[in-house]
Amino acid sequence: MLGRFTVRPSDDGSNGFGVWDGAVNGWRATGLDDEGKARELASDLDVQYDAHGPRPADAVRHVEPAQKVQRATWSTGELDVWIRDNGEWLGRVRDKNGDIAWVPGTDLRPL
Repeated sequence: MLGRFTVRPSDDGSNGFGVWDGAVNGWRATGLDDEGKARELASDLDVQYDAHGPRPADAVRHVEPAQKVQRATWSTGELDVWIRDNGEWLGRVRDKNGDIAWVPGTDLRPL
């Protein structure tokens, strides 16, 4: 269940953001001031957990240091971790603006 964690406006009356856990229908974090940081937290949680709980150790591969890659859409970014989700390897890629996308491994190539 990639995308188990989503960023939503907080419901605590603040102008902040929170991270919603779709598997348990509850907040994982609230009161975050920066939407970008909230998206990063959601992405980090997606690395750690799938729909059933913690991801198996053999389903996560960190790339140290992060590697520059090119997507099939001819955009570039930086790959820092792989996860296996539903039998497919996906890479977490940050673009030059810091936005995060999960990209199938078949759509990535090193620069």
